[in-house]
Amino acid sequence: MTSLDEVRAKFDEWQTCVIIPTYNNAATLGGVIADVAAYTDHIIVVNDGSIDNTEELVQRTPYVQLISYPDNVGKGWALRKAFAYAVEQGYRYAITIDADGQHFAKDLPAFMDRLESNQAAIIIGSRNMEQSSVPAKSSFGHKFSNFWFKVETGIDSPDTQSGYRLYPIYLLKDTKFITRKYEFEIEVLVRAAWKGVGIDSIPVSVYYPPRELRVSHFRPFKDFARISILNTVLVFITIVYIRPRNLFRMLFDKKKANLFLHEHLLHPHHSDPVKAASIALGVFMGIIPIWGFQMLVAVFLAVLFRLNKALVLISSNISIPPMIPLIIFGSYKLGAIWMGSNPGHLEFSRNISLESIRNNLKQYILGSTTLAILAGAIAGLLAFGLLKLFKKKAVLA
Repeated sequence: MTSLDEVRAKFDEWQTCVIIPTYNNAATLGGVIADVAAYTDHIIVVNDGSIDNTEELVQRTPYVQLISYPDNVGKGWALRKAFAYAVEQGYRYAITIDADGQHFAKDLPAFMDRLESNQAAIIIGSRNMEQSSVPAKSSFGHKFSNFWFKVETGIDSPDTQSGYRLYPIYLLKDTKFITRKYEFEIEVLVRAAWKGVGIDSIPVSVYYPPRELRVSHFRPFKDFARISILNTVLVFITIVYIRPRNLFRMLFDKKKANLFLHEHLLHPHHSDPVKAASIALGVFMGIIPIWGFQMLVAVFLAVLFRLNKALVLISSNISIPPMIPLIIFGSYKLGAIWMGSNPGHLEFSRNISLESIRNNLKQYILGSTTLAILAGAIAGLLAFGLLKLFKKKAVLA
């Protein structure tokens, strides 16, 4: 078992601090500080505009570094201020722990142990959300958040809402964040993943007091609305920029392209018809006129029909920005077939946009659906033929 002295030495060696953001938690803050102090003296408390005796309490503890400002801004702002301050003080890593006592300092050694084996990742303290004391709104928010994180990053994470985390702050110091409240903990995870920072997790204990003793600053309607708006923005960025960027990076990285080819296209656990169907579905979903929901629906259908999700997502990127004018133009021209003697006319130019076809929406929808079916079928058949060809060459070799 790791001794307290060994844990303290690890905090020093890895230049790690513990950040405690707080807002009117004076009743529990002292106990949290005392528990953390058993493992390290590198403690930063952020007083986010508390109106109780938080500041006085912290000032009685000389080894605690205090960041304090008069107005309550939000947990995200408190963490952003703490990260910037910690980097200035020479720290490379920071563990965030809540001030309300729901997290246990006894889990700090587990974070430090995982840090030794995974030094370039955010390590999340994953809570047991199945216990009976977990509030229903927390359980729902937990599942909701995990789902959207998977859509935005492609990463499965068991607890994206846990505030008990280890951050490699030296990897995040140049990131410009936009959120200031609870939604920051979603933004930082997604944007870190987009930068290539790993996302890891370890199991931790959690305490939820009885309902009558529970204190929460989370405002269900306002904060959930802010989180929903953030997820909408992040999904949009994922579709129009992140997915296409990752696709191009993979295509121009020979090692990654070969890895994808062998792990997904030539995956031994999926049959050739399943792979071909996955590519066909992806191309179909990339063209079908449900802009903004294409990837979400594609993932749902891939899971429903047990297809290769990676192939579905990759092939759905046919609707990347450079291809959009071609898809719109082709859809509109194909739609003319369905319009009989009264088709619309659209000139192929740089000015093609959804606005320019507003008056002929029916023709566009019919044409894009037709194009999606045709392109999906052709892509699926070509993929099936190429897979057979690859395997035949492999046997002959």
